[in-house]
Amino acid sequence: MADKYGYSPPRVGDPANENGYGKALNQEIEELDVFGNEGNHQIQYKTLSWQLVAVLMIAEIVSNGMLSLPSSLAVVGIVPGAILIVFLGIFGTFTSWLLIQFKLRHPEGKYSAFHNMGDAGYILFGPIGRELLSGGTIIFAVFATGGQLLAGQLALGVLSSNKLCLMLYTGIFTIPTLLFALPRTLGRLSWISIPSVISIMVAGVVGMVAAGLNPADGRVVSATINTTFVKAFFAITNPVFAYAGKTILASGSLRRLKYDRPFYVLYTNFRNAPSTRCHEGETTLVALGPDFGIDSNQAAYTLQGFATVFYVVFAIVTYIYVGNGVASPSFGSLPSLYSKIAYGIAIPNFLIAGSLYSHTAAKLLFVRFFRKSKHMHSHTFLGWSVWISLIVIMNAAAFVLAVGVPIFNYLIGIAASLFAAWYTYGIAGMFWMYDAYHYQGGSHAFKKQKTMTVLSVLTVIAGAFICVAGLYVTIVSIVEAYKSGSVPPPFTCG
Repeated sequence: MADKYGYSPPRVGDPANENGYGKALNQEIEELDVFGNEGNHQIQYKTLSWQLVAVLMIAEIVSNGMLSLPSSLAVVGIVPGAILIVFLGIFGTFTSWLLIQFKLRHPEGKYSAFHNMGDAGYILFGPIGRELLSGGTIIFAVFATGGQLLAGQLALGVLSSNKLCLMLYTGIFTIPTLLFALPRTLGRLSWISIPSVISIMVAGVVGMVAAGLNPADGRVVSATINTTFVKAFFAITNPVFAYAGKTILASGSLRRLKYDRPFYVLYTNFRNAPSTRCHEGETTLVALGPDFGIDSNQAAYTLQGFATVFYVVFAIVTYIYVGNGVASPSFGSLPSLYSKIAYGIAIPNFLIAGSLYSHTAAKLLFVRFFRKSKHMHSHTFLGWSVWISLIVIMNAAAFVLAVGVPIFNYLIGIAASLFAAWYTYGIAGMFWMYDAYHYQGGSHAFKKQKTMTVLSVLTVIAGAFICVAGLYVTIVSIVEAYKSGSVPPPFTCG
């Protein structure tokens, strides 16, 4: 059954093999897979267990964004702030599940397997959607890399008491960020992501302990705070975007999970139990095997569970001991010695997170250029030349933006509003509605599954609201910054 853009799930092939599924199905899906059968390839991408995927996503997501969470509580109060952090964690878990379900049902992309958000965009909206979501992924990843470079700049500045030009610190931090992004596979990056996760955990604990040992004199801790919409929503964007980015990395990594069993494909009405028998007449969609679904969900749940608990504990503890005067990043509210210790421990995380973002941006283009070619899996001169060039370009662009655009911090907010609001939240609702409409009987499916329909619609509305409101408050903040004269000239030492 083809959809409106010509997508047609592979047809049921040979009689069932010893696992109960047609051999031809496995072969056909391997041919669609962007990485294919990697048994004899020099460079192998599908090497990640779900545990390493979870580590990669934690290393990318749980980073400098969490340091702004205590300041959000100082704007709206500890009660609504904490509730919001927990709610967004649960909401992010739901949208992660929707993303995974969509990926399970669509191993196909325009040219080969569903590899990134651009492929998802093609399924939903055709060629325009593919270019829009691919471009948005690259833009957001480059801006996120720049944000990590600024975090590294700040950390190096604190450690050296700002004895050098801040632009020089950014340049120094860009070099190792670039080098760590060079491995072609996420399998290599996953192992160095382990110390990255440990570093941000230890840095967060050090920050909380330091705040507890040195509580601010005369601090004020508020349960709720009356404030303006602009200030409140600007503060709310901190936890919103602290969860952003998981779909950027997940869309390019979850397909690389290694399997302990054959690559199963099912052709039934939303069922993928191994015992299900396939009947061609009942075929309505493609679903990947149960191992992939279980592994993907485990990775997503691990990320969301860890991030939610760590975020809310860090934000509450820091805010309680520092009060409404807490800085953003919150390490700036600590005594000098503790601030240096916390930033020093967090540097590996800032570094690896930046590398993961730039790697993701480069990988999207690399796969676009070399799908189905020998350069994907072989050590060719052209393949490595293009890969290194893409990594250099992504990191160079992030560096130039970080030091050359005076309002770069605000531009990160604009990029996050335009893209992360949709990738992390809004578009997930579209995924479910697309599959329900095209593979479960059109509008009748919405009436049969009212709860999921309502949740999906609300998800899309939430993404749209975050996008529009985020753009509004960011633009207002830019105007106010220029009026107050607080915008520095480009390429300044600071």
